[in-house]
Amino acid sequence: MSAGAPRKAPLRIGLISDTHDLLRAEALAFLAGSDRIVHAGDICSPGVLEALAAVAPLTAVRGNNDRGAWAARLRESELVDVGGVWLYAIHDLAQLDIDPIAAGVAVVVSGHSHRPLVERRDGVLFINPGSAGPRRFSLPISVGDLTIVDGAASARTVTL
Repeated sequence: MSAGAPRKAPLRIGLISDTHDLLRAEALAFLAGSDRIVHAGDICSPGVLEALAAVAPLTAVRGNNDRGAWAARLRESELVDVGGVWLYAIHDLAQLDIDPIAAGVAVVVSGHSHRPLVERRDGVLFINPGSAGPRRFSLPISVGDLTIVDGAASARTVTL
């Protein structure tokens, strides 16, 4: 390592979506040790949020299946500064209402499709952790995480 500013410790952001009121023990085990958790919607009960918030600070957005008084407090999107990296969370990527590049957003986290995805588009990292809830069709049960080191973000999804 060269002389200069010391390297910052990596931040780990746990990513989960589409739990549909099923918070699996395997998902909780994967998220343990996260510095923050982002839930990209379709939570379906406040108990899921309470359990996740007990693991790490939580940011959650409302999905199309999140209804009732408990869900009314959730926004449809959230913009969060994590370690100097701007992250934008939204449930359905088709409803993306900003230009991430113009907004200075480095990472877009979404859910809805139940399909895990990690992809860079014009320098913006798009990640969908997939669905951690009940199995849908033949899609995998999955979660993801985002690692931020010195202002650079990388992501992965993991099949449970």
